[in-house]
Amino acid sequence: MDFLSQTYIALRGPTGAPQRAAVLALKGLARNCKEDVGERALPGLPEVLQNDVEIDAEIAKAVLETITQLCEPDDDSKDLTLQHTDYVIGNDQAVHVLFSLLGDTHFYTRYTTLQLLSVLLQNRRSQIQGYFLMAPAGATSIIAVLEDKREIIRNEGAFEKLFNTVTHEGGLEGGVISQDALRCVDSLLRYNSSNQSYFRETSLSALLCSLLLLPSNLSLQDSAPQDFALQFWDSQKVVNVSLVFGIMGMLVGSKGSFPQSQELSVFVRGFVELALASNAPTYTKSQALHLLPSTLTLPLSEVILIPYMPVPETHGEEWDRLEPASALDALVELALHGEYNGLYSDGRTKEGLELGSAAVIAFDNFVRKEDIRHAIVQGMLPPQQPSEVPMISPLLHTLCLSPSSPPNIANVTSAHLATLLFAHLLFGSPRAKTSTRSIKPSSNIPGETLGQGPLFVPADSTPAPTPPGEDEEDASQSLLHLFAENLSLCFLSQGLRTTMRNTTACLQWLWDDPKAVREFLEAGGLGTLVEPINQTSESEYLIPGLCAFLLGICYEFNREPGEIARHVPFISLLYPIISRLGVDVLLGHMTRVQEHDWFKSIAPESMVLCYPSKALQNTPPAEQEGEIWLHWSFVDFWKSNQRPSAESAMLINSLKDDIRSQVQEIDALQLRLKELSATEARVRGHGCIWILLLTMISRELADSEARVAELEAELQTPDGKKREVEKEQVDLLVLLDNLSTKRRRNKQRMREAGMEVSGDEADGDNDEEDEDQGGEE
Repeated sequence: MDFLSQTYIALRGPTGAPQRAAVLALKGLARNCKEDVGERALPGLPEVLQNDVEIDAEIAKAVLETITQLCEPDDDSKDLTLQHTDYVIGNDQAVHVLFSLLGDTHFYTRYTTLQLLSVLLQNRRSQIQGYFLMAPAGATSIIAVLEDKREIIRNEGAFEKLFNTVTHEGGLEGGVISQDALRCVDSLLRYNSSNQSYFRETSLSALLCSLLLLPSNLSLQDSAPQDFALQFWDSQKVVNVSLVFGIMGMLVGSKGSFPQSQELSVFVRGFVELALASNAPTYTKSQALHLLPSTLTLPLSEVILIPYMPVPETHGEEWDRLEPASALDALVELALHGEYNGLYSDGRTKEGLELGSAAVIAFDNFVRKEDIRHAIVQGMLPPQQPSEVPMISPLLHTLCLSPSSPPNIANVTSAHLATLLFAHLLFGSPRAKTSTRSIKPSSNIPGETLGQGPLFVPADSTPAPTPPGEDEEDASQSLLHLFAENLSLCFLSQGLRTTMRNTTACLQWLWDDPKAVREFLEAGGLGTLVEPINQTSESEYLIPGLCAFLLGICYEFNREPGEIARHVPFISLLYPIISRLGVDVLLGHMTRVQEHDWFKSIAPESMVLCYPSKALQNTPPAEQEGEIWLHWSFVDFWKSNQRPSAESAMLINSLKDDIRSQVQEIDALQLRLKELSATEARVRGHGCIWILLLTMISRELADSEARVAELEAELQTPDGKKREVEKEQVDLLVLLDNLSTKRRRNKQRMREAGMEVSGDEADGDNDEEDEDQGGEE
């Protein structure tokens, strides 16, 4: 006891080595003599915190570690540690000092302060949270810790303690405290690969699933439990679930070994289950679909779901359990009809269209593999045996809907989204295009009603019975013929939405598919396209541009033999029509498409636009109306294959001609240069005067070659002027003529000086002299 008294006196003495030694001695005794140290030394430790820790980092570390040991709970002294905790937090000033010490840049000061606050928070959570809200440096100090570059400080139990807070507050049903804790977890993980690796090594990934009530060991054939599918949702829970989804999506999308682990499959399965078979809000379902990986490898056709349908007039309190279905069926059904098999499809809320758009994107990610595309297309083919009853899937049924007047907005939207799904099956897949040309849907598909039968199954779909007396020719009509007929009907009815969806479908189908082009032309597609191009108006120029592009595709890929009436080849008819319409006019229509607001407003993550109505400006987001016109895959397709303007094409052709002539001139000059070099080699060894003369000639030839290079560079630039090029060429010819004249004079001088000249050169000179004399005569 005397030792503790003397230590306490030293503890309250001046700062320095004695005080530091006293604190270290107390630290060594605190673990085994917790009661005695707490009784005699604990009153002085908070005073040291307030007076000395900011001056001496060693004392700060020792004091903080001693208080931590006194307050750290264990099985033998739980009440004692709570008593010590109450004593420490009873001093408001000391607790505020702890929060301020979190801003200290010294490693051990910040690290030990974090450890002490964690212990205090575990013992007296509500009191510490109250101090945090009142402390002047509470929020800023926590942010400083999160931004610390030293991982050991950031990871000092942060994830475990934050999730303990969420669990203590009631999980995702908790209030803003759970929200703040989840936001802190997100801040620690986002853009930090080391923290993400640490998180994966712990059991916290499974904790994320448990917060969502999703079993972490769910197999493909097992459906999610009902307590996961049917939950209570309020605005705060939507926010909390959105934060959990953000964390899961971050881990799914990050690189490393994690994407191959079990957690990835569980997270992706959770997104699919909540989006396709739950009572979650529309916004939450859309977020879940958007977080699915772009290379979706989860076998959706093998994942079994149990969909639920709300009982009408129960306000979401009662739900009917439907028959199990595959996730692929449910995904296509969601894209075509909206939530709950089109129960709320009468309206066109922006949230509902965003969900359908997200389903289309998820479908596109799933059908990236060629085998999956081909399997789905095969499911829409007619039966191989004539005796079999024809089958038709909901996707094919929706694709074949004929335009109606007045248009049914639900059917139009479903048909538009069906076109997008169909385009994803065909885009960049010659094999799928080949199979699609064999699709021959029945001619008795209703045009006004949308079947609400079983969900989409590629290999097992709803039969469409053929009524007796059906015309065999109509029954064998191909899907592309039907598209061409619907396109013609759309132009007659002036239905902009149906016209656009049929035109965009034909654009992506006919691209780089000569056989489909021939079939489209045989179905009368050429006459269908010409009329909208001629009948243009300033108020609507999108359709003429699309038709012009489609006409260009027909001209470009019309490579299959085929004839129209009176045995006139298609190629003989296409060229005069395009010439009569005018290439500049067609290119102008196509250019204006990119200037349209609908075209410029489409983004990869969304294709839904707000409905342009002034009466809806103050409408809540959940009730705002939207509309779909174009989609990103088509916009990207258009931009990738847009042809240059007429002026650019003319300029390119002109430059090619200039370059071709320049190459010929350069070749001639290089040949002349080789001849001069050969002449120099033959006369080598005839004396210093002759070598000097040749050196001068070579120097002049080098200057000529440099000038040729300059001329070549000028000719390769688009802005080079033809007259200047011709002038340079004339100057070069004059220069070469001067060289030849100087050469003759030099040889003449050599003869006069008595120097020997080779026979060939002499003969050449004689010939030149003869020519000169002949000229004089």
